[in-house]
Amino acid sequence: MEKALPHIKTTLPGPEAEKILALDQQFVSPSYLRDYPFVANRGQGALVEDVDGNTFLDFSAGIAVVSTGHCHPDVVRAIQRQAGTLIHMSGTDFYYPLLAQLAEKLAAITPGNFPKRVYFGNSGTEAIEAAMKVARHYTRRHRFIAFLNCFHGRTLGSLSLTASKPAQRRGFGPLLSGVTHVPFPDPYRCPLGRQSAECDCTCSCIDFIERIFKTTTPPEDVAAIVVEPIQGEGGYVVPPPDFLGRLRELADRHGILLIFDEVQCGAGRTGKMWACEHFGAVPDILVSAKGLASGMPLGVTVARAEVMDWGAGAHASTFGGNPIACAAAMETIRLLEEKYIANAARIGDHILQRVTGWPESHAVVGHVRGKGLMIGIELVKDKETREPHPEARARVIHRAFEKGLLILGCGESTVRLMPPLVIDQEQADCALEILESAISEVER
Repeated sequence: MEKALPHIKTTLPGPEAEKILALDQQFVSPSYLRDYPFVANRGQGALVEDVDGNTFLDFSAGIAVVSTGHCHPDVVRAIQRQAGTLIHMSGTDFYYPLLAQLAEKLAAITPGNFPKRVYFGNSGTEAIEAAMKVARHYTRRHRFIAFLNCFHGRTLGSLSLTASKPAQRRGFGPLLSGVTHVPFPDPYRCPLGRQSAECDCTCSCIDFIERIFKTTTPPEDVAAIVVEPIQGEGGYVVPPPDFLGRLRELADRHGILLIFDEVQCGAGRTGKMWACEHFGAVPDILVSAKGLASGMPLGVTVARAEVMDWGAGAHASTFGGNPIACAAAMETIRLLEEKYIANAARIGDHILQRVTGWPESHAVVGHVRGKGLMIGIELVKDKETREPHPEARARVIHRAFEKGLLILGCGESTVRLMPPLVIDQEQADCALEILESAISEVER
């Protein structure tokens, strides 16, 4: 693409987009969420072009997937090279080099200085399902603890953990039994009413789990605690610094496994390879997908070797660890380690410095938070009550689209910034100018 910044030349949606929208409405499942009528045609780096030739700055990254940007030339070459050699063989029944090599690499770069094994699937929800099964198999326990506002997927097991929005669960019960949801520590709006200090919120949430151990959820029945190191769909909520460490201690006291869902917050997005590295905590099982393969379908479950001790046939996937997805992942990891994790940290710091003052300068901005290029801007109706303002969020997102910026929401009223990790400072500044302009218009 010639332009490095957005350029809108038609009304939105344009005439070609209108044709696709009509076709989509007739034939595609209505369960998909679309905040605005963007119809993608091609992408390069942090820019995407629609079917009418309008160019947009992408701060959604395909929901935090295209970590190395759209169609990174090195990733494209790796995909093309592998497609010309071997497209599919199925690691379920056969061997091929890339599967073992990627497993070795993942074992090396994930937290924890201990032997590990890797299970390959096609998505985050599949990786969570595998984590749940391996946790039950190893512990011979059946219960799980998850957190309110969490998102772990939409298949039946992962949906039983998910507690993000009623629409995701409505009409699909009964779900998996034995899941208990507990409060997640949000320093801006502590779910247990502790607004005085971050440590109070952490202590309250940990104490809550200890209380349910004495009332409704026997700890000896709990296989695992499943947690996002930074909540994604729940609002890009960064927990207090000591929370994951305290959770690790609690799990160890009761012989419970700790599963970190790094599907959205991992793969370099926060300025470290894994978000849990910001907090110094190590899981027994780590789950990754999304940005791990730059848009190719891949989900992985990385566990302590002694935990992933199930026998042949216990769990498998025909397409999981597809050679092309593995090739894309190997190249993605190389690029992340070489430059894009550092870029995420640097540009993320720049963005956070620019938006830190927005709660003071904008009436609807209640809170700004994030790590690296995982940044949430929460909109509120009132600064004192902190009442969420989803209507303002919807208007801001749509107005940004009209100006050439693609963003999405999360939580009840948070705007999330999750661009490809390749963005430069000029693109970051352009996005912030558009976003702030949209916020200012909504405030009028």
